[in-house]
Amino acid sequence: MSQPAVDKFLKKYARKCREYCPDIPLNLHAHLLRHSKASHWLEDGMNIAQISFLLGHENLQTTMVYLDISTENLSEALATLEEEKDKEIIPRWKSANGSLVDFCRLRP
Repeated sequence: MSQPAVDKFLKKYARKCREYCPDIPLNLHAHLLRHSKASHWLEDGMNIAQISFLLGHENLQTTMVYLDISTENLSEALATLEEEKDKEIIPRWKSANGSLVDFCRLRP
């Protein structure tokens, strides 16, 4: 599926979904979903190095810019880099059945 086809699909369903939830943006696009999911991972306490890896970024600074992390939040974000032995990290990006629908929490 091409990028323009995905954008058209998302905008079509965003219009329909706004009938039920006016908070859904009309300019919905794939990058917005990617950014939102990464922000939610960070809010849920996922290790920023893991987020960076999942996003395919080569360094953490790119991830920090991508997530709009301010200097105030920088120390909090870096605090997620605890040693694996000190904190058992729950792989939140994995669903019970490996379904992308479950992974993105798209169930109604």
